[in-house]
Amino acid sequence: MDPLRLFVSVPVAGFRVAQAREFWETYPCPPPSTVYGMLLSLVGETNRLEYQGSELATALLSVPCHSVVLRTLWRIKNRKSGPGLGNNARPDFQELLSHVLVSVWVRKGEVEVTEKPLVRQVASALDNFSTVRRFGGLALGESTHLVDEVRLWRSEDPEQGRLLVRDEQGELCLPVWPDHVGSKGTRWGQFRLLGMASLDDEPPDEAWIPICPPEDDK
Repeated sequence: MDPLRLFVSVPVAGFRVAQAREFWETYPCPPPSTVYGMLLSLVGETNRLEYQGSELATALLSVPCHSVVLRTLWRIKNRKSGPGLGNNARPDFQELLSHVLVSVWVRKGEVEVTEKPLVRQVASALDNFSTVRRFGGLALGESTHLVDEVRLWRSEDPEQGRLLVRDEQGELCLPVWPDHVGSKGTRWGQFRLLGMASLDDEPPDEAWIPICPPEDDK
């Protein structure tokens, strides 16, 4: 089937840089793995392997405002204390983005083997959401960064945006497939955000990102 284009709006979000520690910097746009996770949540899929190989393209439509908040993070330093008590809590700074607008394209990937590809499931969910069985709020990133709106693209939506493209010399190293236990199984990609340009046409080849684990983990 043809690629599907979506409009996604998130009031507040933070896409934590993987190497960030005491100061949680944010990427300027959602990584491919984050967008994929949101789409899985949208269709009610808990197994991320189900649609591996699907292909996504994204463009940042807005110029988000940056802010920094002081938050309390939980950790386990003293097993005798309760969660979030004493040494099991510490203050950390987190960088956030406000007014995040994203264009997301989805298409069946060349190596996507499922009979019902992700693009079809997303189209079905948006056409009749009552057929979807899911739980929790729909978020882009952290569970508190809730999506305000996700829908099919409309002709009156922003005509310009900054497309995320693959580039070996790009300044953005983003996770495409994260390892939630350690970092060994994370698949990274090198990208850059293009300047503001028209988004009327289908994204070029370098903007399409196959969502799949590293070769050794397939």
